[in-house]
Amino acid sequence: MRIIKVTTLACAVLLASGCTMAPKYERPEAPVAQTFPSGDAYADVEKTAAPLPLWEDFITNPKARQVVRLALENNRDLRVALFNVEKAYAAYGIQRAQLLPSVAGGLNETAGRTPRSVSATGSGYVSHTYQANLSSTAWELDLFGRVRSLSEAALQSYFAVEENRSAAQNTLIASVANAWINLGAQKELLRLQKITLESQEKSYKLMEQSHRLGASSLLELEQAKTTVATARAAVASYERTVAQARNALNLLVGADVPAMLEPEKLEDATNFGAIAPEGLSSDILLNRPDIRAAENNLKAANANIGAARANFFPRISLTAGIGSTSRHLSDLFDAGTGLWTFAPSISLPIFTGGANLSTLRQAEAQQKIMVATYEQTIQQAFAEVSDALATVGTVKQQTAALKDLVTATERAYTLSQNRYKNGLDGFLTVLESQRQMVAAQTNFISAESMRLSSGINLYRALGGGAVREEQTVAAASVKGES
Repeated sequence: MRIIKVTTLACAVLLASGCTMAPKYERPEAPVAQTFPSGDAYADVEKTAAPLPLWEDFITNPKARQVVRLALENNRDLRVALFNVEKAYAAYGIQRAQLLPSVAGGLNETAGRTPRSVSATGSGYVSHTYQANLSSTAWELDLFGRVRSLSEAALQSYFAVEENRSAAQNTLIASVANAWINLGAQKELLRLQKITLESQEKSYKLMEQSHRLGASSLLELEQAKTTVATARAAVASYERTVAQARNALNLLVGADVPAMLEPEKLEDATNFGAIAPEGLSSDILLNRPDIRAAENNLKAANANIGAARANFFPRISLTAGIGSTSRHLSDLFDAGTGLWTFAPSISLPIFTGGANLSTLRQAEAQQKIMVATYEQTIQQAFAEVSDALATVGTVKQQTAALKDLVTATERAYTLSQNRYKNGLDGFLTVLESQRQMVAAQTNFISAESMRLSSGINLYRALGGGAVREEQTVAAASVKGES
């Protein structure tokens, strides 16, 4: 009880300094390892001491950079995020306005008729009263920081929405770059299937001629026909895939991407180089906007506890006004017509049916939820960065191995054709060799697409941009504007 009395007295004396009853904020310990995983899967990750670049520097391909710019201008999800920032800032302004008294001006007339039957003079008359005033109604003296805590909660909620906008922008940039790469990969796969179909059709025509001359069997002719049909089906499938990849890119951009900005083949959207930080400390996760947003929400919940605690203490409100009154409008502001009112009030909670206690418990539970959410966000971010590092650390070896596989299957296909022409093997061996070659080429293109996207995914997982200034600076700026 003594501590409560001292706190109450301190808040009353230090009102101007912004004393609140919110608990002291302490950032929770990150529930992840201090460093990211290491091992064979991460051995080839190139590291750098430089900070993450801005996206304009990271996306180096001119066409891809222009497509990202179009997305930032037209993507509707990002527009919603921007409008949510404006909405949150307005909500903060509404809440902060309660720290200051509201003043309203008024001018009114009161007219009334007194009948002869009740008139002191024995004759009826009409009276007029004019009044002009400036008044402030029920302004709460924030002695215990209730309004200030609510204002702080609104401010932190605004910061959280702003960080969510940054997270949405970073995700959009990465998604557009990946979709752009994927469109190029699908075009490459379609080109491969068209070349395969052309080769199969030539083989079938040669087989027909050979069958007419009796040099090949009907079985071999039908086997050649199945390869043509399979290749035609693959071409149709990849034509659909290319169209769907283009539609997905247009949806992300929010407008039709000009054909001249599309990749004609599998192209790299960025060749910036190494972006993984030296030491691989998990502290870099604090640069991610989604983690900053989670912490802002935690700070807002912390401030709401202060507002809930203040509900147990008296509220002092002031109602005051000044003005003038007169029976005639012409002399409303003459000397001797001034008036003023001053009506302070105090409300002390005695019995609320447990509402104040339940409100406090609700605020404390919400704060615990925000702690768990913050920790979960860090864990998810840690896993995303670890996965991205594992991909970057292994995908080069994978693509190199698949490239060797493509070379080997191409040679095997050439050899099988020569052996078939010399009568050493059947046509089925040629078909199997060709199938393995096409599968190897397809897998290589897919792996190469993953390699090109791996750097973009790591960039997004690490935060998607340069380190931002501390929010204390931003908070001071917002408060100064208010």
